[in-house]
Amino acid sequence: MYGKGSREDGNQSFLGEFILLGVSDWPQLELLLFLLLFVLILISYTITLLGNTTIIMISWLDPHLHTPMYFFLSNLSFLDLFYTTSVGPQMLLNFRSTHKSISWAGCVAQLYISLSLGVTECLLLAVMAYDRYAAICQPLRYTAIMSHRFCVQLAATAWLCSFGNSVVETILTMRLPRCGQNQIDNLFCEVPALLKLACVDTSANEAEVLVGTVIFLLVPLGFILMSYGYIGTAVLKISSAKGRIKAFNTCASHLVVVSLFYGTVLSMYLQPPSSYSQHQGKIVSLFYTMVTPMLNPVLYTLRNKEIHGALQRALRRNVTAHGI
Repeated sequence: MYGKGSREDGNQSFLGEFILLGVSDWPQLELLLFLLLFVLILISYTITLLGNTTIIMISWLDPHLHTPMYFFLSNLSFLDLFYTTSVGPQMLLNFRSTHKSISWAGCVAQLYISLSLGVTECLLLAVMAYDRYAAICQPLRYTAIMSHRFCVQLAATAWLCSFGNSVVETILTMRLPRCGQNQIDNLFCEVPALLKLACVDTSANEAEVLVGTVIFLLVPLGFILMSYGYIGTAVLKISSAKGRIKAFNTCASHLVVVSLFYGTVLSMYLQPPSSYSQHQGKIVSLFYTMVTPMLNPVLYTLRNKEIHGALQRALRRNVTAHGI
């Protein structure tokens, strides 16, 4: 289809490695940027590990948090841990190395895992919006609606749909011939940057990316906005100001997380890969892969009295157990 030379070049890059250019296209600022990004990613990754692990442990160990809201929050924290781990260590390793490369298999794994977990987060945030809708708009039926079995089914559907879709997108992206080009102008392996390496027409791939964006980004976002439309109407009907504030506080963290995650991801995947801006793409992808997962546990715990209470109970149990 592409001629003998193209196949050989494609196979050569297929079997080799990729060079992650990172910020090397800014040679005057390269050393400073490498240092700043290394520190930023190291701090973000450390906070992500500590914060999300704490939420998972507290939600699992404290019976007071065995509710649908914290079940889905634990799923989100588990997801964020692996999302950042799929790209963070590789970026830190490359910042310290003169040969900033990743193997073909490593690139495939990184692309597949980050795609899968990114889509899972989109779906989980929509499920969490439905949980808040049921809690505020259907309080008397909330326990019946959000049964443990139904919550597990919703979470399992989100995980399975995303991992199935990402198989297709990863195969379609990685099978494109690159004619020997192996320099990815990004910090990690991502669809828009990899499509830029293709030496053939990528219109079909761009169409597939657009369809995936509509199904797994725009549809869940529309569902979230619709849920919060109903929630807003219900909150305005609450007679007491204290009740309205309490209802708003249960949704505020989720709304901020939705705004941060969807805002950055849509700015990356809603535009055609052919018009993909390298500089903008690096900043945006770094934000939703490293910064947002770091902020999620902070946003969910900062004003959350239930988690504060669970942490205090855990500390008291620890003090009692050690006889202090």
